Amino acid sequence: MEQTNLMVINGNELSFEPGETILEVARRADIDIPTLCHLKGATPTGACRICVVEVEGAENLMTACSTPAAANMVVRTESAKVVASRKETLRLMLSSGNHNCAVRGRDDRDWTQFQLGVEKDDGSDALCTVWGDCRLQDLAYRYQVTGEDFKGTSAKYPIEMVNPFIVRDFSRCILCGRCVQACNEVQVNNAIQFGYSGAKSKIIAANDRPLKDSDCVFCGECVQACPVGALVEKDVRYHVRPWETEKVRTTCSYCGVGCQMYLHTKDNRVVKVTGADEAPNHGSLCVKGRFGFDFVGSDQRLTDPLIKEDGHFRKATWEEAIDLVAGKFKEIRDTHGGDSMGVLTSARITNEENYIAHKFTRAVLKTNNIDHCARL
Repeated sequence: MEQTNLMVINGNELSFEPGETILEVARRADIDIPTLCHLKGATPTGACRICVVEVEGAENLMTACSTPAAANMVVRTESAKVVASRKETLRLMLSSGNHNCAVRGRDDRDWTQFQLGVEKDDGSDALCTVWGDCRLQDLAYRYQVTGEDFKGTSAKYPIEMVNPFIVRDFSRCILCGRCVQACNEVQVNNAIQFGYSGAKSKIIAANDRPLKDSDCVFCGECVQACPVGALVEKDVRYHVRPWETEKVRTTCSYCGVGCQMYLHTKDNRVVKVTGADEAPNHGSLCVKGRFGFDFVGSDQRLTDPLIKEDGHFRKATWEEAIDLVAGKFKEIRDTHGGDSMGVLTSARITNEENYIAHKFTRAVLKTNNIDHCARL
């Protein structure tokens, strides 16, 4: 092979651009290299060691996410050496903490004892809250491994549930660092980082204080990045399973940016929101977009117009309510003048609707008193 930008992965000759990693070249060619710590748009670290590949001539296995592609490089992604390494890494991860996804232990007595400990820590007798939506579980099934070959380690830190949005379950954290990168490199909030060292390592916020006492803005980027059950939306924990929901693509209406999102619905109610990896947000959402959806199915929402008479509200038809409002507007305008009224419009409606509001204000109410919420 000539010295050009060509390399070989699993017998396939592939071109690459300077600066690309083995993982990027492989994914472009639809060659699957599994990952756990790799996060799109963040600096690759190779921390989890799941993406290791065998490079011809290299003494050790290389992490595909952080190793640059090179001319004449020959790579094998599923050699016996690679598979053995991935299995060993997965066994270590599964043996550490409360990974009760039915891939640990064959002895019924050991399993029962382990599960009772998990139930005590979780406050639930159900299997892991992200069962069916966990990358570690997927890989454990893919490579047919359990954590039984190593002595299990118990949970070192209690679950944190003292904020309204996110549950932090340290017993299921694999220290992959995706949440830290999502917070610091994608959202640039710098609210969390690695803390302590060795066996005591954990992800901490504000000198190991709860998220509610830190710089966290609860955008939920860390939750979406977490590949296991260490970070979970509080409202869906043990209440909603992924196979019970349907995903509907839509546009966030909280502001005019137009973030793309998926509504996860169950029984025709929105139970969860995740960001769609499309422009303009590329998966990211703010706290309102990700967690501000409870009002949609609230039992307190009005379903009919109400008119107050003698100090009490009564239901009315839309025609009756609109006629009443129009009559009151006309009365105020004719009695006190158009400038006695004003109109505020919103970034949550379309440009066309804002234009109609502007025409209504000037042509019907006879006033120039109109402004937009973005200036408040």
